[in-house]
Amino acid sequence: MDTAATIEDFDRLDIRAGTIVDAQPFPEARKPSIRLWVDFGGTIGVKRSAAQITVHYAPDRLIGRQVMAVVNFPPRRIAGFESEVLVLGVPDESGAVVLVKPDLQVPNGGRMF
Repeated sequence: MDTAATIEDFDRLDIRAGTIVDAQPFPEARKPSIRLWVDFGGTIGVKRSAAQITVHYAPDRLIGRQVMAVVNFPPRRIAGFESEVLVLGVPDESGAVVLVKPDLQVPNGGRMF
């Protein structure tokens, strides 16, 4: 590890729980991806994300699943699609993404601390 992060660095990240309300294949993306619409409730609302999660997830099986995402990064355009949040995941033993989610159901928009 090259540099230690401070608690202030962590506090700048706004990581929230949300529920996937729509998921669609994203064949236009350079790497296999799925377009997601995630409901963070309250003032944040529904935000879009493009995620390279096709190894373990099919779009129709994602709807209703809670995920964790960084909601305060600037939007990025990916193959003409505006990705507004970064849905979080960790690699499995072969490098495919496994989504990070709360262990129990939590309110949409709940902030990680």
